[in-house]
Amino acid sequence: MPMLSSRGFIAYLVSAFSCAVLSALFLTNHIHDDNKASLLTSHVSGTLKVWPELEPSWRLVLATVIGFLGSACGTVGGVGGGGIFVPMLNLLLGFDTKSAAALSKCMIMGASTSSVWYNVRVPHPTKEVPILDYDLTLLFQPMLMLGITVGVALSVVFPYWLITVLIIILFIGTSSRSFFKGIEMWREETLFKKEKAKQQATLVGEDKTVKIDTKCEPLIPKEEKSTIEILCLNLRWKRILVLIVVWVSFLLVQVIKNDVEACSSWYWVLFGLQFPIALLVFGYEAVKLYKEHKRRMNAGNLECICEASIAWTAMNLVFCALCGIVGGIVGGLLGCGGGFVLGPLLLEIGVIPQVASATATFVMMFSSSLSVIEFYLLKRFPIPYALYLTLVSVLAGFWGQFFVRRLIAFLGRASIIVFILSGVIFASVLTMGVVGIENSIQMINNHEFMGFLDFCSSQ
Repeated sequence: MPMLSSRGFIAYLVSAFSCAVLSALFLTNHIHDDNKASLLTSHVSGTLKVWPELEPSWRLVLATVIGFLGSACGTVGGVGGGGIFVPMLNLLLGFDTKSAAALSKCMIMGASTSSVWYNVRVPHPTKEVPILDYDLTLLFQPMLMLGITVGVALSVVFPYWLITVLIIILFIGTSSRSFFKGIEMWREETLFKKEKAKQQATLVGEDKTVKIDTKCEPLIPKEEKSTIEILCLNLRWKRILVLIVVWVSFLLVQVIKNDVEACSSWYWVLFGLQFPIALLVFGYEAVKLYKEHKRRMNAGNLECICEASIAWTAMNLVFCALCGIVGGIVGGLLGCGGGFVLGPLLLEIGVIPQVASATATFVMMFSSSLSVIEFYLLKRFPIPYALYLTLVSVLAGFWGQFFVRRLIAFLGRASIIVFILSGVIFASVLTMGVVGIENSIQMINNHEFMGFLDFCSSQ
């Protein structure tokens, strides 16, 4: 069972995160008062906007190429690519950290939207069901969006070096986990190909003609239906309406909260209002999956309820809720999509790569668009750059899906998606890790405050 095999990975994350947070608490409690004087200076310098002009240059060309490849690979892997975009925008184009995070959300939104448009026009690889798993989307989307709001709040409190350490711990774990998952799938696909070749050789020996059995072809999309028919099958409007209602609810809360004084009574009321919204939708979907699973088990029906192959017990549902929140918190801390957690998680619970990629990207479309609107209202990014980079990502998301789907059909190996996912996360470890370590060393040399900040005074 996937959950049991994840215990070692969970223990690694909990122990490593605990050590990092305790170290930060130690620094906070033992810092000298003299060093706290630099807190205001570092905070003010960190909020200065640096917006370079959009003009032709080698930096812009290189950023376009990196952005295109990052968006293409990120959407195929279902992780967005924010871990690559933020360092690129910060180091290569010269944006300040907050503006780079806001622009990365624009790129994730553009890439995920075009990727979703491509995915709803292709059929499910093995079944007559939508390629987007709406049950898993309704389960994870509200918790992911709740986690993003918590992550944004924690990004104000957490010291920069601690965020960097947590990023490295998480991304190394998910990247290696996904890589080994890809190797396992590659071996299974190799065995499948060998068995199929033996069957074909047997048929050739008996009938002197080659007979290809296309009854079970789990890796190559079928092209029996028209695009309109596939589109109608993939779009479930009632489910999409529920997702839009959740999205609008979170948006309204965020917009109203931005006009309220930080740490006032109304601020905390609005902040707390997000929890019942998320828990209501998650709870409804969780109870539905739990009851359906229990009913099927009592009837002796072992068929999976949705794309995930796990048993929908109370413990597993709680685990999924926590992973959704953690994914959102990571997205809020880094300015990247929660797909860095959601993508590997969907694979871990037994979702096939094509559906995992499509579903994770679908969820990211909602979460990233919410952040983009909020950043636009706060005037966190320059419009010309946002439009240009979004256009690059839209093209990359569509053509990335197109070429990889064709490659899967040609090679007959869906594990390619898993390796792309692992590669994007590992590249994010390198880029964000290098930038984070460099900035942390600079803060140490400047004798800046390295502990937890006060939430209310840092707003």
